[in-house]
Amino acid sequence: MYRTHNCGELCKKDIGKEVILSGWIQKKRNLGSLCFLDIRDYFGITQLIFSRKLIEGNLFLGKEFLIKIKGKVVERSSKNYKIPTGEIEILVSQIEILNSSLPTPFTINDQTDGNEEIRMIYRYLDVRRNPIKNNLIIRHNLALEIRNFLSKNGFLEIETPILINSTPEGARSFVVPSRTHVGKFYALAQSPQLFKQLLMIGGIDKYFQIAKCFRDEDARSDRQIEFTQIDCEMSFVEVNDVLTFFEYFIKHLFKKIKNIQLEPFPCISYPDAMKMYGTDSPDIRFGMPFMELNNLVKNISFLKEQELVIGIKVTKCHNVHDQIFLKKIENKNIFWIQCLPDKTFLSSNQDLMNEEILIIFIKHFQVTPGDFLFISYGKKRNAREALGKIRLEIAHHFNLRNPKIFKPLWITDLPLFEWNEKYKKYKSVHHPFTSPKEEDIHLLEKHPESIRSKSYDLIINGIEIGSGSIRIHNQNIQNLIFKHLGLSAKEIESKFGFFIKAFEYGTPPHGGIAFGLDRLINLLEGNDDIKNFIAFPKNNYGKDIMIKTPSFLKKEKLKELHLR
Repeated sequence: MYRTHNCGELCKKDIGKEVILSGWIQKKRNLGSLCFLDIRDYFGITQLIFSRKLIEGNLFLGKEFLIKIKGKVVERSSKNYKIPTGEIEILVSQIEILNSSLPTPFTINDQTDGNEEIRMIYRYLDVRRNPIKNNLIIRHNLALEIRNFLSKNGFLEIETPILINSTPEGARSFVVPSRTHVGKFYALAQSPQLFKQLLMIGGIDKYFQIAKCFRDEDARSDRQIEFTQIDCEMSFVEVNDVLTFFEYFIKHLFKKIKNIQLEPFPCISYPDAMKMYGTDSPDIRFGMPFMELNNLVKNISFLKEQELVIGIKVTKCHNVHDQIFLKKIENKNIFWIQCLPDKTFLSSNQDLMNEEILIIFIKHFQVTPGDFLFISYGKKRNAREALGKIRLEIAHHFNLRNPKIFKPLWITDLPLFEWNEKYKKYKSVHHPFTSPKEEDIHLLEKHPESIRSKSYDLIINGIEIGSGSIRIHNQNIQNLIFKHLGLSAKEIESKFGFFIKAFEYGTPPHGGIAFGLDRLINLLEGNDDIKNFIAFPKNNYGKDIMIKTPSFLKKEKLKELHLR
């Protein structure tokens, strides 16, 4: 028997019990004839006390040694009420070393001295620390709650293949050579997209899967090349059905996991989001929508000819005139005006420093001392994009993004297509199985860029948490979309022949959504890197520096796979 109890459960009511514990040595202290050890396991920490005579001879006890002890629970004279076991200690009668340990490359403490690289090389040691261990527990609890909630609401969890054909879904696929089919390759699934649609055709009413997905993209703090997605699909639904149910789903998770009651999710169309915030994933915690100013500046010489003039106001930034910040946001097509406490003004554009022009802006924005105005002008897309970036910099600089406030919203009516300048053809904004709005289909031949799709994204605090759409369920429309994406009849048949064929057997209307599990946990916990919630993540270069992958294959293995 390695233990009768774990290291986190003994308390005052257990005083007098004879116990066996096993754990890693967290801390050791010698006080003359007495020795103290803290041992740690998955559940917590317990203090041990014993006579130095017990370890006389060759018995050396170092940090992270794994030991088994026998002893009696006694009341602790110097109590520690910060931990559950802080009122007791174990008077040890026997110690056995189960395994020794080398000195660790970083301290196994909540506040460690190890940088990210060294902790990723020794990730198994990093998992011993409470921050990582607790993050994995949070992930487990969230996944369990997702499964329970969706199951209770009629969703069936079904696994779909990971080894599939390469399909044009927007990102590069990882490919896997086949040993038995010479010259042929599998692709790792970017998502279960086609299979979940085939399940709807197969008569499954509601499907979900916590699915592993793979995309050969550049990694970053909120994106890994392999990631986990909460993948869902429903039959006989339209846009509002999906949005209503999954708003309920997200509200439930926030309430259950964080005890946060979310307000109703506003719905903003893609054109309005771009018009008001310059992005399709706006953070609305701090307001500051763009104000269009073309009519206001039609008599100002250097602005009246601009395609678009827009501005935002930052209120009550008293005594803030940070040159580093203002230098950081410097842009030739953006200028700022600041109203000082004495009601005088500063501006990055001296042409504005005459009373007539200043009065125009002051009245329109209702400027008061401490306010900042930022004005952007130029081509529509450039002006909005530039001011959108400034808006986020302002929010960061003035601490306007409260991490304890969550503001979800739906973005709807995204474009069906966007122009790919590199390949001189259209590509899908979401994926080629997204349904266009029926009233826009007539635009397909002459104005495909103007077609709106039945798609939707869930944005929380400026982060895309989920994305989905109503799918095409008509064979003719699906073929038409493929052709407008530049696929030949031969390519359609080779890549999607099985899928198009399935449309001939009574395909129901259906739609769904996928949420990024890693991003959702990261957001819920107010963290800034999804790696902290993945047991064995890749670094920002897509490498696992613990197991040293990717790696080269030996010539014999390449030959076996018919590769050179």
